[in-house]
Amino acid sequence: MKNYISFNRDEWAKLAPKNKVEITQEELAKVKSLGDVIDLTDVHEIYTTLIGYLHLMYNSKCKQQQEAMEFLHTKVKAAPFIIGISGSVAVGKSTTARLLQLLLSRTYPNLKIHLMTTDGFLYSNSELKRRNLMSRKGFPESYNMQMLSDFLSDIISGKEDIVYPIYSQDLSDIVPDKFGHLRRPDILIMEGINTLQLPKSGQVVTSDFFDFSIYIDAQEDLIEKWFMQRFVKIMEINKNKPDNFYYSLANGPKDEALQLAEETWQMVNLVNLREYIAPTKTRANLILHKTDNHLIDRILLRQF
Repeated sequence: MKNYISFNRDEWAKLAPKNKVEITQEELAKVKSLGDVIDLTDVHEIYTTLIGYLHLMYNSKCKQQQEAMEFLHTKVKAAPFIIGISGSVAVGKSTTARLLQLLLSRTYPNLKIHLMTTDGFLYSNSELKRRNLMSRKGFPESYNMQMLSDFLSDIISGKEDIVYPIYSQDLSDIVPDKFGHLRRPDILIMEGINTLQLPKSGQVVTSDFFDFSIYIDAQEDLIEKWFMQRFVKIMEINKNKPDNFYYSLANGPKDEALQLAEETWQMVNLVNLREYIAPTKTRANLILHKTDNHLIDRILLRQF
């Protein structure tokens, strides 16, 4: 990867700004996803430097927008700074996204920092069944990419109130008649497996809207282990929740549930990772590489 500068953990930590943003162990626990492993050492050695670099990129965009308005003798609504986060299922995208939201909120207490996932742009389960795509859920064709592109276009154009669908992990489906609202954030964090994917010919490339993109990387065998561990924990916590998608699995034969999880990994998530997610890695501005126990051991920053 010749167009990336590679840092080990110690080298990256030394780049951290002197004015560090502090959070507590309790705050960190609230943003940690099920099955993910992260501690305050990761915040100090990895994310503090990342926030410092994002601070540099954010200020650069603000300056560029201001200079452009002065040159054109016009005043337009400033577009938000958009961060995209991608990577495989179970690799820790949600933890990174929520942690960045918390740290950026501390860095910019007067700015609106909004976090959302691209899951809301999945077709509903009923629509996936109609299209015979339930077995391809999570693959590019299971997303309404035109809706996502239109959504991002509305953000850039400065639309005051943008409505988007809500996805429920409990239901494993789009929530009927429930919507999120995006009201002109200063910084938007978008997390999802498809944030860096190339669409069908003729469609707008989603990542073209991003000011900065992050890919979370790990070896396939590790991600599979994390996926299976998370699956077991999800069943445990939903054993007494009849409305949850995993309720019937949690109360049925465990070996059958684990077999289903393994089949899902092998036939859906691994295929999706190899064919559509991993190939987008080199489109990211920053790659966070993880090893055993979700430890980030290498950081790669794209030069061009």
